Amino acid sequence: MIAPLIAAGVAMILSLAGTGWMIRLMHNRGHTQPILAKDAANIVVPEHSHKSGTPTMGGLAIVGAALAGYLISHVRPGVVFSNQTLVVWVGVLAMALVGFVDDAIKIRTRHNRGVLWRHKGYITLAIAIGIAVTLLATTDIDTRLSFVRPEAPGWQLGNLVWVLWAGSIIFAVSNAVNVTDGLDGLAAGSALFGFAAFTAIAFLGFRNPGIYPNIVNPYDLAVFAASFGGGCAGFLWWNAAPADIFMGDVGALAIGTALALLGLTTDTHLLLILICGLNVIEIGSVALQMVVFRASGRRRRLFRLSPVHHHFELGGWPETKVIIRFWLIAGISVATALAVFIADFSEQAARRR
Repeated sequence: MIAPLIAAGVAMILSLAGTGWMIRLMHNRGHTQPILAKDAANIVVPEHSHKSGTPTMGGLAIVGAALAGYLISHVRPGVVFSNQTLVVWVGVLAMALVGFVDDAIKIRTRHNRGVLWRHKGYITLAIAIGIAVTLLATTDIDTRLSFVRPEAPGWQLGNLVWVLWAGSIIFAVSNAVNVTDGLDGLAAGSALFGFAAFTAIAFLGFRNPGIYPNIVNPYDLAVFAASFGGGCAGFLWWNAAPADIFMGDVGALAIGTALALLGLTTDTHLLLILICGLNVIEIGSVALQMVVFRASGRRRRLFRLSPVHHHFELGGWPETKVIIRFWLIAGISVATALAVFIADFSEQAARRR
């Protein structure tokens, strides 16, 4: 467990220092997040004008610190790189690049939607499918549908269906985290729970190869998850309400991709629904809002505003109350996921005695 702890500690320190440096840099260059009073449908949004002038693109510090923590932890003897985790890193960096470009366009145009926004869904979906294809072609990843391990439920998807399934998961989770990133610290705080859970899951896989023989180098995955958890923790120091910096799309897309790929590589596809429970609720609220709005002939809405965190803000909840209560939802969801995983692990361990 020493290498994951090193990765987390180094990433947290570098993220803490790096984010502080980025705040000063972005302030000096005027790279701040545009804050609009209305959304694209001309609907009044919660009052966030006081956040105007807040630096953005802080996700660069998260990704950079996580990568540094991951690499430095491998100096320790016996900690080896796996081809699967390296593919995961390439995928995370590719998604981060898309977010970086979109953030840069937002800053330049002084609008909260970059030029890419109409096409970003297609771009991220194409990258997600590309990551899935690369994982399948270059690693020994299991292509069965899994809940807590491939044997449960154990349905063989086949190469084509698995690529479509895995690509859909990466696309959905990366965009779900992006949707969640609407209040100070909400996305980073909830993601921290998820990365902690995946660190535990991957480490259990490493210590119990007889129960989890299909995970490719789970120790390296534990280091990867811990490094991102540390990166989020250091960033949250500055991003907690009232935020001194926003993570931007560069951070949200990278974090979402990392969580999705951890679910795929640890064979916990369906458990992701619980580990990313808050993100599922957030993006689900957007989908439900669109369905009701279109079904009613564009006359009715289910929520005052989506994502659902804005619904509660418009209902009178202070932003900090929404954030803390949503963190509690995320924590309960992740704790439930870990309870399910550990219960299955205990059952399998008992059978082997």
